[in-house]
Amino acid sequence: MNKKALLALLVAVLIPVTSYLLVRFYSTDAVVMPRKYLPDTVLTSVENGKMQQDTVWHKIANMRLQNQLGDTVALYDKPGKIMVMDFFFTSCGGICPVMTKNMSKLQQSFIKGGNTRRKIDTSIVQFVSFTIDPERDSAHVLKKYADKMGVNHDNWWMLTGNRDSIYNFAFNELKVDKFAEGPVSPDFVHTNRFVLIDKQYHVRGYYNGLDSASLKKLARDIGLLLLEKDRT
Repeated sequence: MNKKALLALLVAVLIPVTSYLLVRFYSTDAVVMPRKYLPDTVLTSVENGKMQQDTVWHKIANMRLQNQLGDTVALYDKPGKIMVMDFFFTSCGGICPVMTKNMSKLQQSFIKGGNTRRKIDTSIVQFVSFTIDPERDSAHVLKKYADKMGVNHDNWWMLTGNRDSIYNFAFNELKVDKFAEGPVSPDFVHTNRFVLIDKQYHVRGYYNGLDSASLKKLARDIGLLLLEKDRT
């Protein structure tokens, strides 16, 4: 692993935490958190003679699939954790291996105590990679791929299952086609996007999984979401 790249991600995680605490000490309204995406509806009410609007944000569905260890898991099995999601397939010779390596660097940046020799803190973020070729990518195949790519299984799921369910999740729950740099085929979800999900299962960001600047922004946004108060 490139030590400079890992250090950059570690710094990206730590800076927003420090900055947030400093700003909170001196101000109450200067911190800009990652925006929310995918509004479901806007509720309107009248309070004290004034019209109030409250946006109801889309909450992703509770997908249940099989991970690389052969266990059936659901997204809601990890309450209180931030999630980073992407789509790949093991026989991909293009962007997928690069994205997996970059996800691995991001995973390695969450080290207990900030010491790269210590164990990864698996309580913070859950990484989730969906295969877009589930007919070929069985749990066994995913396990071999994960081991080859240096994946830590403790907080990274590589998921396989019903193809229609996975594609429906990509397009109708995460809307990856709406926030891609180019067209995404409905028949093949080949996108470079990492998607950030907060503790309430709301989409909070889309990032280029091939771009170092975008990955640093993702790391910073994760750091900010860790400090966000729990809300429904």
